[in-house]
Amino acid sequence: MNDKTGIGIERPFSWREFFLQWEWMLVGVLLLVILINSLISPYFLSFDTFIRTPATFLDKGFIVFPMMFVLILAKIDISVGSTVALSAVITATAYNAGVPMPVAIILCLLVGAAGGAVNGLLLVKFKELSFVIVTLSTMIIYRGIAYIILGDQAAGGFPEWFEFLGWGEIVGIPFIVIAFVIVAVAFGLLLHKTTFGRAVFGMGHNATACRYSGVKTDRVIFIVFMLNGLMAAVTALFLTSRMGSTRPNVAIGYELEVIAMVALGGVSTSGGIGRIGGPILAIFIIGFLSYGMGLANLQAPIVLVVIGLLLILSVLTHKIRFGKKKTAM
Repeated sequence: MNDKTGIGIERPFSWREFFLQWEWMLVGVLLLVILINSLISPYFLSFDTFIRTPATFLDKGFIVFPMMFVLILAKIDISVGSTVALSAVITATAYNAGVPMPVAIILCLLVGAAGGAVNGLLLVKFKELSFVIVTLSTMIIYRGIAYIILGDQAAGGFPEWFEFLGWGEIVGIPFIVIAFVIVAVAFGLLLHKTTFGRAVFGMGHNATACRYSGVKTDRVIFIVFMLNGLMAAVTALFLTSRMGSTRPNVAIGYELEVIAMVALGGVSTSGGIGRIGGPILAIFIIGFLSYGMGLANLQAPIVLVVIGLLLILSVLTHKIRFGKKKTAM
């Protein structure tokens, strides 16, 4: 059996512990959101809602997975929204300059990975720097570069086949949903079934002990932040495909939404605790909550307030539920 960290620990099975897991609380919240939405709109409970509606909010969900690793390391990355914008702007600019779209897509992924690698490199080479300050600085820089390239203009005119990323379907299922499931499985295996994942959890508990135990902690940090940048570029591709164009101001606030999803999913901001299932449920909770409040014609600021209150409540509940356990480890 696995404990909350995902590190294997042999213990007798307990139904009580099984049903007290954080994910069950999230399942209850998700069902409550679905119930409220169905009361708001009689058309909510349908196959199309649960299959096609996620396509409108899953783009940012790709960043949730590497952000899990970042928070489990007891760090944070607030530059991902700007990384999305820079990757999207360079992709569109390159294509409009005559670069073939497949090459522009590769360039997008490289830009995102490079943006994350810069964060990781700064953090491992200058350990005295706060990760908040480093990623705040790159957030400003990446967004600034995007504005330097495009100004207040939009860029688009992509080939028709590129729209498939955001709007295409395979056997009636949106392609973005299929891609999301594949990425979720890959990151779940990486986090819970590999030596790298165990190293991430170990560093979240005690990075110094891991370093003296032979774990290459600098390399782990670098890879995690590079993955965060890479998945931000994947988000940029899906977002740009869905919008049909891009501007330097896209994905503003994505970093806060992604961190909210990860924290709501039960990943401890103090590091060392988290499972893949919680953040996945949190993505759908916040996504369907926003969708339902849109059906009720509630203004965007109200949606943000509700999400913020839900996040505070979840963090407090999680702290009470797992705080002592974390201290004891």
